[in-house]
Amino acid sequence: MAIDYVKRPAHRTETTAGPDAPAIRLDKVTARAPGLVSLYKSARVSLEKAGLAGQRAAVYLVLDRSGSMRPYYKDGTVQHLAEQVLGLSANLDDDGIVPVVFFSTEVDGTAELRLDAYQDRVGALHDALGHMGRTNYHVAMQAVIDHYTASGTTAPGLVVFQTDGGPTSRAAAEHVLCTAARLPLFWQFVGFGDTDSKQFDFLRKLDELPAPGKRLVDNAGFFPAGHCPREHSDDALYRNLMSEFPSWLRDARAAGILPQARG
Repeated sequence: MAIDYVKRPAHRTETTAGPDAPAIRLDKVTARAPGLVSLYKSARVSLEKAGLAGQRAAVYLVLDRSGSMRPYYKDGTVQHLAEQVLGLSANLDDDGIVPVVFFSTEVDGTAELRLDAYQDRVGALHDALGHMGRTNYHVAMQAVIDHYTASGTTAPGLVVFQTDGGPTSRAAAEHVLCTAARLPLFWQFVGFGDTDSKQFDFLRKLDELPAPGKRLVDNAGFFPAGHCPREHSDDALYRNLMSEFPSWLRDARAAGILPQARG
C-alpha cells in the first residue's frame, strides 16, 4: 500500500509576532492538538536553551521498518517519538505538518503527521505497509532529499532519522550523506536498542566523518536512545536533538549553504 504525502513548502505564512516567537502560537496548538501542548512547551524550552528561539526549519521524520523494529511499533514507542517530533515541529514550522518516510529494504511508504491528525496514526500506517525488510538508509535519505528540494522552501531542514541498526549498504549511506552535505539538511540519527551494540558503530562513524575532508560540513549527529526510549524524558530527547543542530546552522551559514542570519 503506497502512502503519499503532499508536497508543500515549509514556513509558508507568518502566524506569530516577534523574531523569537515559535512558528505556531500556543493557543493554536491547544485548539488543534491539546495532547501535544506539554511536548510543544518542552521543545520550546530546549530550543531557547540552545539559542534557537525563533529558528525556523522544515522537520522530517524517518522511521525504520526493518523486521527487528516490530516490538517498537507494537508497544507505541515509535508513535511516541512521532508525537515528540511533531511537538518540536510546531515550534519550528508553521504548517503544522511533519512529512514521514517509512523505510526498510526500499521506501515502504510516505505520509504526513498533522497537529489535527496524529493520534494512533503511526501504528495504523505501519500496519498498512505490510512486509518489513532490511535496513537501507540511503533510499530513505534520498526520499527526504527529493521532497525537500521539490518543496521550494528556503528554510533549513532537520531530519530526525530513527533506526535500530546499521545499514545494509554502508557505502551507499555514507555516499548520500556526504553528497547531501551541500544541501541545507541536517540529519539527526536516533538509535533504538543496546547503546553498546556494534550495530551503531557506523552511525558513530557518520557522526565523526571529517569535514571538509569527506563532506563540506558536519551534517549529522547521533545519539543512542537505548532499549526503552520512552523511559527518557521529553526534555532529554529534545536536548539530544538540539545537541549538534545549532553548530551545523553556524557552519552551514559560514560555508554559504544557508544565508547569514539577520541582525
